[in-house]
Amino acid sequence: MTPLTPPPRVKPYWRALIEVAFIVFLFYSNLLMGEFTGVNGQNKTFAFALRDIITPMNFIIAVATGFIGYGVFEFLRKKL
Repeated sequence: MTPLTPPPRVKPYWRALIEVAFIVFLFYSNLLMGEFTGVNGQNKTFAFALRDIITPMNFIIAVATGFIGYGVFEFLRKKL
């Protein structure tokens, strides 16, 4: 049985999707860490922090910066 591999023409799209998703993950993890600093209060729960950071505007910002970051990384890959 051979492992499942995407066709060669689809691989760049999968790589782009994975890289953008990773940048979005880093964005949200940074926001989540910011929710638990001393400035924001001591008795916040994880659920409260998630409700506070998962908003449509934050998602739009995360996806936009994910694509910008992907573009920068691709530019650097081709230049270096």
